[in-house]
Amino acid sequence: MDRERYAVVGAGIVGLATAREIFRRRPEATVTVVDKEGSVACHQTSHNSGVVHSGIYYQPGSLKARLCVEGRGLLKEFCASHGLAYEECGKVVVARSEAEVPALRQIEARGAANGVRALRWLGPEELAEIEPHAAGVAALHSPSTAIVDFTGVAVALASELDVRLGFEVTSIRSGPSEVVLCGPAGEVAADWVVVCAGLQSDRVARMAGDGAGPAIVPFRGEYWRLVPERSHLVRGLIYPVPDPEYPFLGVHFTPRIGGAVDLGPNAVLALSREGYRRSDLVLTDVAATLAWPGFRAMARRHWKAGLREMHGSLSKKAFVSEAQRLVPELTPNDVVSAPAGVRAQAVDSDGTLVDDFRIGRAGPRGAVMTVRNAPSPGATSSLAIAAYLADEVAAARDAQ
Repeated sequence: MDRERYAVVGAGIVGLATAREIFRRRPEATVTVVDKEGSVACHQTSHNSGVVHSGIYYQPGSLKARLCVEGRGLLKEFCASHGLAYEECGKVVVARSEAEVPALRQIEARGAANGVRALRWLGPEELAEIEPHAAGVAALHSPSTAIVDFTGVAVALASELDVRLGFEVTSIRSGPSEVVLCGPAGEVAADWVVVCAGLQSDRVARMAGDGAGPAIVPFRGEYWRLVPERSHLVRGLIYPVPDPEYPFLGVHFTPRIGGAVDLGPNAVLALSREGYRRSDLVLTDVAATLAWPGFRAMARRHWKAGLREMHGSLSKKAFVSEAQRLVPELTPNDVVSAPAGVRAQAVDSDGTLVDDFRIGRAGPRGAVMTVRNAPSPGATSSLAIAAYLADEVAAARDAQ
C-alpha cells in the first residue's frame, strides 16, 4: 500500500506545529512543509511580541479561549523538553481610571470561565508591589503569562520535519484522489493539505477553492524599546485594558527573552502584507485591500480610531504619551526604535474584524484544510491548533 501523503503550506509556527502533530500521529506517512521563504518563521512568528498568553481575553467557548489555554500548557512542556527559555514573568492588566474598572472585571470573569488559574485582583498598593513604576486604580494579575522566543520554538519544530524552503505555491490542483501544490520550484502531491499561510492565507485558500472570505487586511504594529538604563521601569508585562471593539490589545510593555523591554504595538494599515518598514509598498497588496468590500465598510466604521493610530505612528511623542498612561515616569528619551511586525487580520465582507480563529475546508473531498484567521494568540495556541487541525484532517479522512 502506498504511504499516505500530507503537505502543509507555511513554515510559520502554526504550520510547523501542525506538520509535527500529523507526523506524530501517523509516522508511517510522508509529511512535507513548503514555504516560499529561505528560512522558517520569517513573518508573524518572528515579528511578534513573544508573549505566551494565559487566555484571559477571549470569549468563553470560542476556539481562541480553548486553544489558548491548552496551547500555553503544551508550549511550556515543549520548551522544557527542548531546552528552550520560557519565562513566566507574569502580566498586569491595568485600569487607568475608574471608567475602565467594569471592563477589567469582565476580563477577570472571562479568565475564570476559561480556566485561567491564580488570577488576582489588585488595588493600587498591590499593583505597586508587583510593578512599582506602573500607575492605575486597579489591575488584574496573571502570573502564568510568559515570554518565549517563538523563532527558536519554530526552529526546534522544523528540526523534526521535512521542510522545503524556497517553494512558493502559485496554484493548486485539486482532483478526486490528490491535491497538487504547484510553483516555480516544482510540484508536491499530497492526499491531504493544510494551509497555514498567515499573511497570504486568503490568497492560498482561494487557490484551493475556498474563496468565501474573509480577506486579510494587514496591520503593521510598530514598537519602541527601552534604553538599557531604563529597563528597571518594568519587571513583567504591563498591559492596558483593551478596547472591546477591537481585537488589538493596545500599547503595552513587554520584556523579551534576553533582557530587552519593548513597548507597543500600535495598529496601522500596512501598504505591504510583508512590509515591516513604513516605506514598504506593494501596489498589488494595496489594491487588494482597497478592493475588498469589507475594508471599505471597516474604514467607514472605524476611521477615527485609524487616525489616532496613525498619529501615534508618525509621532514618537504621541506614542510615548500613550505608554505614559501606564508608566508615568517614561519619557521620549527613554526609548529607541525597534523592529515592527505585521498582523494578518481577517476582515469579513461586512467590515467585521474576525475575532476568533477560523478554519475552512476546500477540495473535492474536503482534502484541504485552510486556516483563515489565526493572529494572536496564534503562536501561544500553535500546538493546540495543530491538534485541532490534525483532528479535522483525520475526520475528513475517516469519512471517505
